[in-house]
Amino acid sequence: MSTTEPLASDSVVGGGKKLRPERTNATKQRLFEASMELIGERGAAGVTVDEIAAAAGVSKGTVYYNFGSKSDLIAQLLRHGVDIMLVRLQDVQGQSSDPLESMKNMVGQAMEFMDDYPSFARLWVSENWRTPGEWSAVFAELRAELLAVIGSAVARVAEGYTVDESIARGSLEAAIFGAIFVVGLDRQTYNPERTREQSVAAVMTIMHGYVIK
Repeated sequence: MSTTEPLASDSVVGGGKKLRPERTNATKQRLFEASMELIGERGAAGVTVDEIAAAAGVSKGTVYYNFGSKSDLIAQLLRHGVDIMLVRLQDVQGQSSDPLESMKNMVGQAMEFMDDYPSFARLWVSENWRTPGEWSAVFAELRAELLAVIGSAVARVAEGYTVDESIARGSLEAAIFGAIFVVGLDRQTYNPERTREQSVAAVMTIMHGYVIK
C-alpha cells in the first residue's frame, strides 16, 4: 500500500465503538500494510496479531494500543480502503458530460484502486460474503456507501439515455459492483496480460446492455 494515502483517525467501527488513539500515522500505516498483505493471502481467520505485529516490525502491544483488538484492526482496515476508493470514484464524477463516459471513468478508477491495493481487494472478496461473519455489519455499511455512488452514476445514465426499465436498479448496481471486483481480481490472478482498459470494457457491457439503442 502506498504511504501517501491519508489515514483516518479516531475511526468508529461496528457497534459504535471508537478505536483507540493512534501513536503515529507511520506506525498505523505499517500495520495496515502488513495486515493487508497477510490477510489478503490467507484470510482474516488465518492470521494472528503476533504475525501482523512481526510483519509490521512493531510489538503486539502496539497493535492492541492502536486498534484494541484484531477485530477492530480489520474493521478499520476495511474502512480505510473503502474511504480511499470512495474518494477516487467521487473525484471522477462529472468529469464528462456523457453519463456513460463518466461511468466508464468510475469503473477505471475502481480498477486502478484494485491494482494499487490488490490485497485489500482479495480481503473484501474473501470476507464480504461469509455468513455469518464477524464483520457483517461493517461490510453492510461500507457496501451501501459504495453502491450509493454507483447508484448515482446509474441514475445519471437513466436520465441521459433511454434505458431498459424492466431491469431492477438495485440488481444492476450489484452486478456492476460485483463485476468490478471479480473481473479485476481475475486479471490480477489469472490473466495479467489483459489491460485495465479491457477489464473496464468488459464491466461496461453491463451498462451498455441497460441502455436501449
